Amino acid sequence: MNQAATFNATGAEVRDAQTMPHSIEAEQQLLGAILTNNEVYDRVASIIGAEHFYDPVHARIYEVAAARIAKNNLASPVTLKAFLEDDEGLKELGGPAYLARLAGAAISAFAVRDYAQMIHDLAVRRELIGLGHEIAGKAAQVDVASEPADQIVEAEQRLYQLSEQGRAESGFQSFLRAVTDAVNVANAAYKRDGGLAGVSTGLEDMDRKLGGLHKSDLLILAGRPSMGKTSLATNMAFNIAKAYRRGPLPDGSEGAVEGGVVGFFSLEMSAEQLAARVLSEASEVPSEQIRRGDMTEGEFRRFVEAAKDLEACPLHIDDTPALPISQLAARARRLKRTHGLDVLFVDYLQLVRPASARTEGRVNEVSEITQGLKAIAKELDIPVVALSQLSRQVEAREDKRPQLSDLRESGSIEQDADVVMFVFREEYYKEREKPGDHDLEAMGKWQEEMEKLHGKAEVIIGKQRHGPIGTVELSFEGRFTRFGNLVKPWQQGAADAGF
Repeated sequence: MNQAATFNATGAEVRDAQTMPHSIEAEQQLLGAILTNNEVYDRVASIIGAEHFYDPVHARIYEVAAARIAKNNLASPVTLKAFLEDDEGLKELGGPAYLARLAGAAISAFAVRDYAQMIHDLAVRRELIGLGHEIAGKAAQVDVASEPADQIVEAEQRLYQLSEQGRAESGFQSFLRAVTDAVNVANAAYKRDGGLAGVSTGLEDMDRKLGGLHKSDLLILAGRPSMGKTSLATNMAFNIAKAYRRGPLPDGSEGAVEGGVVGFFSLEMSAEQLAARVLSEASEVPSEQIRRGDMTEGEFRRFVEAAKDLEACPLHIDDTPALPISQLAARARRLKRTHGLDVLFVDYLQLVRPASARTEGRVNEVSEITQGLKAIAKELDIPVVALSQLSRQVEAREDKRPQLSDLRESGSIEQDADVVMFVFREEYYKEREKPGDHDLEAMGKWQEEMEKLHGKAEVIIGKQRHGPIGTVELSFEGRFTRFGNLVKPWQQGAADAGF
């Protein structure tokens, strides 16, 4: 027993005495090169940030220099002196004279990228060591409230953040960095056709209202059964995956310049049923005929060609039922790491399980799930589209158009979502109001109303945090479970003329 205690104490001493990996010389060389030649900064800005420096004084020098260079101002020992002469850490190193020594000792700007990569890699190693100690410490504490499965998910989340961002905890960021990110998003939208800041859904009027699907947004798509929630979600997913094109992004990295890689969690339907829906839309063969195999030769040929085209589409389906929100997040992270991920669909929210069985009450469970989905959107920096059921109170009203209060367990859904949309097809309700054949006048009026409503659907935007609310009209072809852009009366002439 004493031997074990001695061994543990010795291990702790060795660990504490262990010097965290770093290179003060590399940091000095890099800063010196930047202060001597500001153009060097552009070559290293995509590799490192102030948070990667081991010496906190070096981190502050880099941050001030970066802020000045971003504003097209000179960053030199003389100009930085005014900003840093009261810095206590710099005083210990010799005050503003240290800045001059850094610039004077810089050998060459030729190797700056190598120095930057070295500083970044050493910072990641330090984070890994810290994370390893933290995981080991938590695992050693046998606590009833901390399940091993939860610890694995948490460890995976932290490691994912580290692999993506170079830091396990991002913490606070300067306003300058946040403003730069906002300007970059606006610039990308300005340059892109159609002026979309987000990923295009392939439905023009919807894109115009939403500005596309924005990164880190949680979008709720709700509706009563048979309104076409899943159909609209699969249409959007297929449109995004079909348009996928990879290329260089503004920050210099590679990624989706059009469309995107799509993840689809289908908790209600099997992957095969979902694929059949997508194939029905793409091949224009009714889904019930696909299920029965009842197709003409021409239809079967279209079906096979559509299947070949879809093979290359980056649309990934997971049909595991009753997934806990923690597992859903872990699988989304894994997909992003292995194949990339630009948009995530969840069909549907009420079928996701909370992470812990200890959650009391259905409202609290749904709250945990919506908060988890919003956390996935922010962590993976992607739009998450979650489908949701509506309560039966819609059916009791004269006007069947849904509203925010119709959301089941609505408080948390309404609060956590950035966008709430409702799918509504009046044709569905009108069809059930068919009068008896003996009442010819009522039948004539009913048929007239049905003709006006036939093939039309509405997407009602009930909440949008960054844009307008309102209604988007879409076309709906029930045979192919397909939503599309609706030709307006003033566009009819151009459409007929073939424009």
